[in-house]
Formats: sequence, structure tokens, C-alpha cells
Amino acid sequence: MLIDKAHIRTLIPHADAMCLLDTVITWDDDFIQCMTDTHRDPANPLRRQGRLSAVAAFEYGAQAAAIHGGLCASVAGKTAPPGYLAALRDARWFVAELDENAAPLEVTARRLLGEAAHCIYKIQISSAGRLLAEARVVIAPQPAIG
Repeated sequence: MLIDKAHIRTLIPHADAMCLLDTVITWDDDFIQCMTDTHRDPANPLRRQGRLSAVAAFEYGAQAAAIHGGLCASVAGKTAPPGYLAALRDARWFVAELDENAAPLEVTARRLLGEAAHCIYKIQISSAGRLLAEARVVIAPQPAIG
């Protein structure tokens, strides 16, 4: 069952145009696959001087991981605890810009370790079967304020 952008927005804190992923295609306990066309949107908030750098791919992957955490929590009858991108490891990109790809982006995240807001994911961003970027992201619990 596809999960649309309206549902995605209930799972992550990213609002308006900063919610970069359009659809969840499939997911299970350790994996999520999302699709999006927002890389071609001229109003994409990550664009600089009219272009969308491949470095932005890592935000797409981190959002897939956040959505995965939200979905896993909701199945358990919970809300995912707030987390943040604490580290980016083994980051590699194979294009200069994402917006030069006419096909939708496929964004996947596979949980390698952990749960909730303390975990490590391997992310991959592809378009039309071509790998554009990959990395490991570390998600850490948001520190309590006060």
C-alpha cells in the first residue's frame, strides 16, 4: 500500500516544501523505499543559484530514515521520538546535481543498527536505475532542553 505525502507529513517534522519525499512505495521493519519528483521543483528549498547539488541527496536519505522510524513507531502504537542527523559517514556522490535527472528519485534507507531515535541507516539515492549518491547516516536522540 502506497503512503502519500499527506501521511508522510504526519510522520516527520519537515513542513511545507522541506518535506522532500512524495511517496513511500514499500517498507518493512528494516527497509524503506520512497519516490519523489521534488528534485526538479524550482521552489525546492535546497536549491542554490537555481541548481540542486548532489549533496542534497543526503537530506533525501535522512528523511527516508525519519519516515521509516515514524512508520515503525506507529505500528507499535507509539510516536517516534525526536531525533537528528548526528553524522554522515562514507558519503559518496556520482553526479554534480540532482536536478539534471529527468526521472523520479528513488530513495532507500536500510536500518543497519539500533531503533527509534538512535540508529544507523545505509541510504541510497538513484534515478532510472543509476546510483546518484550513498552514505551511512547516524540518527541520535534530540537532547532534552532544560
